[in-house]
Amino acid sequence: MSVLEGSSVLVTGGTGSFGKAFVRALLDRYDPRRLVILSRDELKQYECRSLFGDDPRLRWFLGDVRDQPRLRRAMHGVDYVVHAAALKQVDTAEYNPFEFIRTNVEGSQNVVEAAIDSGVKKVVALSTDKASSPINLYGATKLCADRLFVSANHYAAAYETRFAVVRYGNVLGSRGSVVPLFKRLAAEGQSLPITDKRMTRFWITLPDAVQFVIDSFDRMQGGELYVPRIPSMRMTDLAEAIAPGAATHEIGIRPGEKLHEEMIAGDDSRRTLRLADRYVVEPYIAGWGYTSPPEGEPMADGQAYRSDTNDLWLSPEQLRTMVEALD
Repeated sequence: MSVLEGSSVLVTGGTGSFGKAFVRALLDRYDPRRLVILSRDELKQYECRSLFGDDPRLRWFLGDVRDQPRLRRAMHGVDYVVHAAALKQVDTAEYNPFEFIRTNVEGSQNVVEAAIDSGVKKVVALSTDKASSPINLYGATKLCADRLFVSANHYAAAYETRFAVVRYGNVLGSRGSVVPLFKRLAAEGQSLPITDKRMTRFWITLPDAVQFVIDSFDRMQGGELYVPRIPSMRMTDLAEAIAPGAATHEIGIRPGEKLHEEMIAGDDSRRTLRLADRYVVEPYIAGWGYTSPPEGEPMADGQAYRSDTNDLWLSPEQLRTMVEALD
């Protein structure tokens, strides 16, 4: 039984790929008392309302995380919050840095302050692999957001509200996934574009990402940065899985893109514990009463959690099974 069962839950950015999957999981399995979807796009909200029908447990709020009064209104009576709203396009961030800072950094601060003021019990913020040792503005804004949510526990120490972060890599089947592109080009008999044939990526399914977030609500004390132990895959293997024998061509790494993904930096290993299904990067300072999980094993000093040095790998056959399950 999850703490989310029978509770009032709010999702910022709730009309995105993760948000829709999270809403479906909660409605089907955890029977929330009230489920609030906050997003700024009325068309996406209309499409989501059509998708979920007239479920009386759902509430639809148009609003932006840049608007703190609107957040406080949306969080009235809410027990738990998932913060999924963000601007995410790496190249777009380089052209529009002010906008990314206002949404990803200042918006995160607004979520923190509104949650404390509204008496929310727990908040889980979604992060990205690009926040670890960031080399682009998007990753830098998400690293700032991660630190805001961890440090928010100091501001909330005298209150009930607690904050944690979940960080994971590429999500199979999410909006922006390369899978639909590869499928379309393969059906047209075209060569598949690969940025670099050495490239590796972490891989997680959307249902697994949703369940990981739900489980994090049950486990968290506040101040943790959770990273799932998930497999890696080679981009060449993904191309082979989708279109066996198809021609491929390299197009070069895009600006701000990494050859291999990293979810925990080597310098963070000294405060990282390995659990059965996840790593937990512990806070530097935890004056709100955090205690380390007793079953955690310390990560090796200086060891980074990277997609190219991972101990779990997906074969082309396993990738093909996962991709076929999307159809």
